[in-house]
Order: sequence, then structure tokens, then C-alpha cells
Amino acid sequence: MIRHTIASALAIVLASAPAAATPADGQGLAWDIVAGLTTEVGQRLAGTDREAAAREWAAARLKALGLANVRIEPFTMRAFIRGEESGRLTAPVPQRLAITALGNSVPTPAGGLEVEMVYFANFDALKAAPAGSLKGKVAFIDHAMRANQDGSGYGPYGNVRRQAPSMAASKGAIGAVLRSAGTDPHRNPHTGATNFAAGVAPIPSGAVSNLDADLVARTAALGKPMRISLTLTGHPQDNAPSGNVIADLPGRDPSLPLIVIACHLDSWDLGTGAIDDAAGCGIITAAALAAQREGKLLRTVRLLWAGSEELGGFGGAAYAKAHAAEAHALAMESDTGADRVWRVKFRLGASSAGLANRISAALDPMGIVRSKDEPEGGTDVGAIIAAQKLAVIDLDQDATRYFDLHHTPDDMLDKVDPVQLQQNVDAWAKVLRIVANEPGEISGGS
Repeated sequence: MIRHTIASALAIVLASAPAAATPADGQGLAWDIVAGLTTEVGQRLAGTDREAAAREWAAARLKALGLANVRIEPFTMRAFIRGEESGRLTAPVPQRLAITALGNSVPTPAGGLEVEMVYFANFDALKAAPAGSLKGKVAFIDHAMRANQDGSGYGPYGNVRRQAPSMAASKGAIGAVLRSAGTDPHRNPHTGATNFAAGVAPIPSGAVSNLDADLVARTAALGKPMRISLTLTGHPQDNAPSGNVIADLPGRDPSLPLIVIACHLDSWDLGTGAIDDAAGCGIITAAALAAQREGKLLRTVRLLWAGSEELGGFGGAAYAKAHAAEAHALAMESDTGADRVWRVKFRLGASSAGLANRISAALDPMGIVRSKDEPEGGTDVGAIIAAQKLAVIDLDQDATRYFDLHHTPDDMLDKVDPVQLQQNVDAWAKVLRIVANEPGEISGGS
């Protein structure tokens, strides 16, 4: 009798409890793409056989989903081949460092380096160092990136990674180590590309985890000379194969300028590139198909799964060159992970003001706010936007935790929240349903 009473009570509780959150109305397609790409292909370092496998996987999947004109458009680029990576402080206190090489780094000499390391509290301090003052030394460049919802810290602190090794080399350094451009409290270094200015000979360059950077800063504060043992054997490789995967959702009126929506297919190799950027490819693909469920769209929507974004936006540049003769109206990109869309930004001409108002009204019930800030577009669409002065819409994702994971070993499928992923799909589908059914001019302004 007691057992029956307990069972009955439990049944009532379970029946009245709210259902667990599940992806709505997208049939899980975005999740399936992210899971499939990260599991069946894995990491997709640009210019390698894994990126090539990803292109074949993507083309097969897009064809199976019924998209038209699916093709791979190859190009060549300068790749980065990862090698052995190790670093440790040898003085004043020995300590192993969690380090990873940066893309476009060159290798250390055979046997590595064991030299003095000079600490700079920020990039400006490095800029102020006298010419030649780092000859024969390794520079350590610190900074203070913090998490925020709009991800804006990545601009200035990402530039430390992109520019500081070149600056150090110009002052005589034979190596550069920096705090990762990331916000996590874990012992994970963040990789990413660095660039060397014309006339500056590249040097071995790596990034350490935030915890190791904190240790280096405390050690520097002791005021004693620091020395580092550094081995980085990764190296650039010219004329490596890459490519874009392109597919179309043909519109009812092919004479109208098309809408291009983009993600990037390549990833860094420390994780499996789930949030950066398999999620983006899942979002734009699921959204495009969801947008036409109520009927065929007026304009063609083109999907660009770009290659080799991480090493310098080669895929976006190749797309703009190959498709310069085609009329585009508007570009959008998804490349800030998989967390919820919270803000929309527009670059639309005065004649398209009504379009922005309709989109804002459609997104408002989802709690997505309209911003007056200028949209960025994204690396994969930047070249075609500039070439044709396109209209741009950004659907900004919550980036609070994005730079905890970005370019790290933690960029794995378990970091993708399927409910937030589906919210992205739903927001994108609303926008595409409006812009791709717009019969009038879609102006990008001056």
C-alpha cells in the first residue's frame, strides 16, 4: 500500500514538472552537424589532410540535405604544421610552462633555446623598449584580457598575439612568449595566428596559459633575471591545399542579388573546433533550411563554409575573388560560438530602414536587442562586403565564456549547449525569412 502511494505521488510530480529544455523546431540539424563534423572528422587545421577530409564531409552532407550547386572551390595558402612544444623557466626558479606555438611561428634551433627572458607588462611597454635591447633574448609580453558579453576584449588583446612577436623580433628578440588571448582560469594555452611585418624575420613564438602567465609575472616581480628553455618545432608550409565549400538554396527570382551566409570549416588543432566554428556551420545551414519551410524564398541564399579562416582569412578572400562578377545584396556570418544571440546590428542604407525595423520587431520577442553599433560582418565575408559595399547584419552571440574555450583543448562538443544553439538557428531563420523575401533593393549604404 505504501509502495503504491509513493509511486502514485511520484507519477503526479513527474507529470506536473516542466519538461526538460530541448531544441525547438529545428529537428536538431545544427546539433547533428556540429556533432558529426567534430566526431567524424575532428580537428581541421587549415592546409592539412584533416581540413581536406572536412571539405569532403561537408560537401556530402550539404548534398544529402538537398542544397543545390554544392561544390568545393580549391585554393592554396600558407599553412602551419604543428610540432614539438615545450617551455620551462630555468631561473630564478625552475618551472615547467603550459605552452603552445602560434600559427606562422618558425621553429627554434635544433636543441631549442636556453636564454634570458625579459618581461613586459603590456604591449605598450614592449613598443617602448629601445632598438636592439632584446638581442639574443626572449620577450615575454603580458596583458589583461577579461571576459565580457560582447567579446570586445579580443580586439586589443588579440592584437597582442597578432603583433607582439613581430615587434619583439624587430628589437632583436630571438623568441617571443605571451599570455594567451583568453579569459579562462585553466592551465590551457590558447593558440592562434601571429603575423610578422614586412622586413621582419619571423621568430619562434608561443603562448602560455593564464596561470603560467600569472606565475611569470610574479617571478618577474622578484627582480631577479629570468631564463627560459624553449622548444617549438612547428613551422609554416607554403602552397598548402585548402578550399571553400559552397552550396545554394535557389530563390524564386535568380535575377535578384543573392544573400551570402558564412561560417568557417577549418579549426585549430588543440580541440575539435566545436564552438570555433563547427557551431557556426550548423547554425547557418539549419537556419537556411528552416527559413524556407513556409515556402521557397524569393532570393537565393548561398552558404559559404570557408576554408583557412584561422590562418588569415584565405577562404573569404578566395570567395570574393572567385565570385566578384555575381551580384550580392547582403552578408552575414556566424563565428562566435554557440551561446544565445542577444543583440542585432545593421549596416543598411536609408532606403532599407524599413527592413531593419521589421527584423528588429521579429527578434524582439526573443529578447534580442537592437544596437546602434556598426556590424563587423566577419572574416569570411569581409572581402566580399568591401568589394561590393554590401549590407551587413550581425547577430551577436553572448561571448561571456567564448574566450574561455577559443583556440584551446577545451573546444569540444560538450561545450555546446543544444538549447542555446537552437536559439541561434531560430533567430537566424527569422532574419533570413525576411531578407531573402525582400523584393526591393537591399542597400548597404555608402
